[in-house]
Amino acid sequence: MEKALNNIDKSLLESIKHIVLSARKSVFQKVNQELILTYWQIGKEIVETEQKNNIDNQTSRQIILNLSKQLTNEIGKGFSRSNLFNMRKFYTEYRNVQSLTGHLTWTHICELLIIEDKDKRSFYEKECANASWSIRELKRQIDSSLYERLLLSQGKVDRENVLELARDGQ
Repeated sequence: MEKALNNIDKSLLESIKHIVLSARKSVFQKVNQELILTYWQIGKEIVETEQKNNIDNQTSRQIILNLSKQLTNEIGKGFSRSNLFNMRKFYTEYRNVQSLTGHLTWTHICELLIIEDKDKRSFYEKECANASWSIRELKRQIDSSLYERLLLSQGKVDRENVLELARDGQ
């Protein structure tokens, strides 16, 4: 009898743990998706205001600095000048934000925005989403010049070997 109760307890525990962990993952994904959409919309507002008012780069920079102070005072964290500049660049670089939501975090996107070469950025974006790289792994792969090594690879087999090494963390 006691053994049967222990088995039921373990089974029930595992079932509840699965429910809770699945719900947490779902909530995280939804929050992340909303955050990315929000930041994209903020970037859109900044860019459209600049265009509508014919604002030059120097004036835009000053507006963003002032906006950062005001938003931080009134709303709280998350509106540093670097973050606002990233939101602006995010909008200009990714006109289709839907392709990113659900796959990458804001931290991943900020790291990708540093890459000026669009093909290179696209490569890391896809690899990051496909392999579920952490931000640390994304930085490591960028620092190890994975993209450039693949470009220098001769033939399909060599490219697959380089990708396999990257997947293994080398």
